[in-house]
Amino acid sequence: MTTKKIITVFGATGAQGGGLARSILADRDGPFAVRAVTRDTNSAAARALATGGAELVTADLGDAAAVARALEGAYGAYFVTFFWAHFSPERELAEAHTMAQAARAAGLQHAVWSTLEDTRRWMSLDDPRMPTLMGRYKVPHFDAKGEADRYFRDAGVPTTFLLTSFYWDNLIHFGSGPKPGADGTLEFVLPMGSAKLPGIAAEDIGRCAHGVFRRGTEFVGQTVGIAGEHLSGAEMAAALAHALGREVRHLDVPPEVYRGFGFPGADDLGNMFQFKRDFNADFCAARSVERSRALNPRLQSFAQWLEANAARIPLS
Repeated sequence: MTTKKIITVFGATGAQGGGLARSILADRDGPFAVRAVTRDTNSAAARALATGGAELVTADLGDAAAVARALEGAYGAYFVTFFWAHFSPERELAEAHTMAQAARAAGLQHAVWSTLEDTRRWMSLDDPRMPTLMGRYKVPHFDAKGEADRYFRDAGVPTTFLLTSFYWDNLIHFGSGPKPGADGTLEFVLPMGSAKLPGIAAEDIGRCAHGVFRRGTEFVGQTVGIAGEHLSGAEMAAALAHALGREVRHLDVPPEVYRGFGFPGADDLGNMFQFKRDFNADFCAARSVERSRALNPRLQSFAQWLEANAARIPLS
């Protein structure tokens, strides 16, 4: 029987949770063991974690009893929701409430909750600069996570609130990479003008979370923002051009144009980019590259991430 402290990792086969699970498993002499929560223990990603030494458990965030079982005997847990699977902020709120209540019942000593800003603190619902979505949100996939912070606080769960940044992996998996324009030149669309976008490799989110757990209770009750680098759209386009060996130009469209692109979630993302642009100083200040590197000495820059991943970015 292991004497290590169990960290229950929700979303263990996803981007954030997977990075944390792999980071803990790679730290063989470290104090933690991984309990990987997944809906499918037979998936290739789950089997890889099991091969690496993780304990696999099945749980759906809609099943409160299963969430509670996943936390039994655990020292800590990493909690994350995935808005893009269902596009429902109400579902995210319900899932976060389930996790917070289960964390309290389990007596966790340390929870890390992957969250984002509630943008309504900066822009009221009646502010005409940005459309209100779904009746009560400005940026639904941000606002619900930020609103859910109170569930952990109100439950008295010792929690670190981890503010994440734009995944550079979105260039591969989310359709955010450069695409050929009318003249064939690659165009990288980022509707933020010259404002800086904090970004990070998805794998580094998990490694930073591991660093938070390794520091014990130092960050309990605190909000910790992480990023690998803060770059403008033009700077990202230049880095992409260097890595791809092709011209890439930054296409800065107004947020209202981006909102009208028509793909699922375009209005949400258009509002998100406008929030990051209009409140750029606050958004960047909340995400320290230096603190991120202190938590994760392997933190990658955008150029380093591109060196390993540029060939995986679809360009059509």
